[in-house]
Amino acid sequence: MPDVPEDQLTSADGRVHLSHWAPPQFGIAPHLRIGKRWFNVLWLIPVGAVLLIAGIVISQELRQIPAVEQFIALYPGTLSSAPAVNSGFPVWLRWQHFLNLFFMMFIIRAGLQILADHPRLYWRRDSTPGTEWFRFQHEVPKDRIWTAKDDSVTLPKLVGLPGIRHTVGLARWWHFSFDLFWLINGAIFYVLLFMTDQWQRLVPMSWEVVPNAFSTLLQYLSLHFPANEGWLRYNSLQQLAYFLTVFIAAPLAVFTGLMQAPAIGNKLGWLGRVFNRQAARSIHFLVLLWFLSFICVHVSMVFVTGLRANLNHMFYGMNSKGSQGLWVAAAAMTVVFIAWIWASPFTLRNARLVQRVGETLLGRIKALGEWWDVSTQYSEADISPRFWPNGKLPISEEFNLLENGRFLSYKLRVSGLVEEPREFTYAEIQAMPKQEQITCHYCIQGWSGVAKWGGVPMRHILELVKPKPGAKYVVFYSFGEGAEGGRYYDVHRIHNMRHELSLLAYEMNGQPLSVLHGAPLRLRCENELGFKMIKWIEAIEFVESFSLLGAGQGGYNEDHEFFGYRMPI
Repeated sequence: MPDVPEDQLTSADGRVHLSHWAPPQFGIAPHLRIGKRWFNVLWLIPVGAVLLIAGIVISQELRQIPAVEQFIALYPGTLSSAPAVNSGFPVWLRWQHFLNLFFMMFIIRAGLQILADHPRLYWRRDSTPGTEWFRFQHEVPKDRIWTAKDDSVTLPKLVGLPGIRHTVGLARWWHFSFDLFWLINGAIFYVLLFMTDQWQRLVPMSWEVVPNAFSTLLQYLSLHFPANEGWLRYNSLQQLAYFLTVFIAAPLAVFTGLMQAPAIGNKLGWLGRVFNRQAARSIHFLVLLWFLSFICVHVSMVFVTGLRANLNHMFYGMNSKGSQGLWVAAAAMTVVFIAWIWASPFTLRNARLVQRVGETLLGRIKALGEWWDVSTQYSEADISPRFWPNGKLPISEEFNLLENGRFLSYKLRVSGLVEEPREFTYAEIQAMPKQEQITCHYCIQGWSGVAKWGGVPMRHILELVKPKPGAKYVVFYSFGEGAEGGRYYDVHRIHNMRHELSLLAYEMNGQPLSVLHGAPLRLRCENELGFKMIKWIEAIEFVESFSLLGAGQGGYNEDHEFFGYRMPI
């Protein structure tokens, strides 16, 4: 039996070399679809300014009406029954406030970088071009093959992290690592919040908070600000804003983030259908807009309602109008500014380090998703009208001959640590017990789609070749090359290949699998992200370790684009 193509695998540097990376490609200004028309979101800036001015004028006129003044007198903005918080702003709260800001900076920048890899948002499960409600990319061309990778765009260098096109692998390590820190910080915050009297600032205890919040808004817009009693209690508008942010938006961000993972979305049945991957992405984005709006308004109000007093509260823990808090805040913002500037060049120079640290922090957590019994399937009515293509099509003479012969002479080589190495002809594979499944595909770039797959279960292949006890991993070699040259390959744990829905597919939607989508064979493994489902399979090898293959990271994208080899989340 011919050897598997290990010698055609290429190593990779631990840095991002821009000369070998995806070239820049700028999209368009963010656009929002209302009905059938698209509107440039940037128009919201002048429109918002006009509405703000109009709101100020209207509010000032309303305050000339006696009934309105009586309403404000009855509901002054701060509930008289609200208990005072006697502990001020303790040191733990001040530190968590800074850490939350610091972590959110990385989370937001990396999140935008992830979004830029598929710069379209949808509400339906499938990502059919033309059905998106938000985008910052042109329409999908109809006159040529346009892959999901082609669709990714470049963000301004100081907005995205790391700030160049198609760095979704590195962005995910930053995003998820700081998500973990943010969650730990948040859990500590919740515990300390309710162990002290600080919860009384944030939790409304009377429905009177609603008219008082409206009164506060009216006072702010009329430029007659209510008294700043933040040291003792928040006014009703602040309380509602903080309550929604801390107890609604933050948990919703976590929930919708997890629902974008194949191991979770494909596990939760009806819940995964309602909060499908694209609905979760859209809600996740709206939560981001809430956070950004909250930050902008929060910072603005710090300045206009008494800068020194507010900074003394949150950065120095004193109820005074001195300069101490100003200097501490300046030092804190300097740290944030330096981290903001430093993060992108550090990532590009130390990409492998970022990957390894991310694997250390998150690898075991992500791996838990592989042990879930993922079993969600769909009906034929759910099949997506369009399934985004991806990957670099094979161009070798060997593959072209196989394609021209309709793969009748194709043979799948299975070797390595097995008792019975085999070569299976295409006819033999098609004669094996056939399994069909209608499942949802989750691409690492963000798109998703439902398709019907037919093929031979991987567990049947394992029964035929009988892996030896030392076989821990299964290596799939593709006829295709990676983006930087060299043979494309990917690695899975042997445990995951015994899963009920792990399949070598040769049919898609009831038809022979097309070359565009992976013919003659592609892997389906429904608890992993899409890049793990290797296309154009030439050979399979069972090994004890993958450390000596390529750059030793467990796959071509793992080697060259710094993805993780276990990616159920």
